[in-house]
Amino acid sequence: GLKDIDEQCISRHLYTSGLAEPDLLIRTAGEMRISNFLLWQISYSEFYVTKTLWPDFKKAAMEKAIRAYAKRTRRFGTVKGRELQPKNI
Repeated sequence: GLKDIDEQCISRHLYTSGLAEPDLLIRTAGEMRISNFLLWQISYSEFYVTKTLWPDFKKAAMEKAIRAYAKRTRRFGTVKGRELQPKNI
């Protein structure tokens, strides 16, 4: 019944079930929207927006996104100043 539907139940029925949640979401074309892409899975993902169009998104653009991501402090939904520290870096 309805009482059996919880967060884990929904997660098990997504097409991404069993996969890790994305750490980084790259949005091309300068769009400041996610277009309902992986709504359930990206709640704690870091977002990187680039004006580069997808067909032009090459190795250099990917490296730039990864460098920007590497400089960020992941907070996983916490408030600044109360960040979680990863167990393994």
